Amino acid sequence: MALVPRSLAFDLTRAEVLATGNVVPDPARCVQCGICSYNCPLGLDVRAYAWRDEPIADAHCLTCGQCVARCPRGALRFAPTAAQKRGGC
Repeated sequence: MALVPRSLAFDLTRAEVLATGNVVPDPARCVQCGICSYNCPLGLDVRAYAWRDEPIADAHCLTCGQCVARCPRGALRFAPTAAQKRGGC
């Protein structure tokens, strides 16, 4: 199987977002069902972050995407944090 440049570029972009970003909630879409927290392999309370409208900045978060993938309302997404957008640490 040959590497296709387009898929390689996509994978690098995806890896960059996962490495430099956080899971960010949209509280207007969140109904506090708790499915995100239930599916977190580390047991983080993702629902509480969504309730407070804060990105999941817990150092233990693996950015595995389970919470994002399992949210039935699409209230979670990956995004760069504000410090990373400004070029900070």
